[in-house]
Amino acid sequence: MMNLPSFIFSLVMGFLMSSSITLATTFVRIGPADNFFAVWFEIWSVAYPVAIICILIYRPFATKVTAAIIEKLKGSK
Repeated sequence: MMNLPSFIFSLVMGFLMSSSITLATTFVRIGPADNFFAVWFEIWSVAYPVAIICILIYRPFATKVTAAIIEKLKGSK
């Protein structure tokens, strides 16, 4: 079951990831256009909910994979 700290983490991480990635890719795509922020906001408004959903879905799997990698790295020393 989802707890509040995990949900808030997903909101914050989703905001940071989606805003930085869409900002960079929008700038690469259209450059410093007059309507840059309007275009960026339109793209970001789609990316933000997608990012939150992905974080909520993938976080448990990513945590397990990370733990397995760390365990392998500790065992190889």
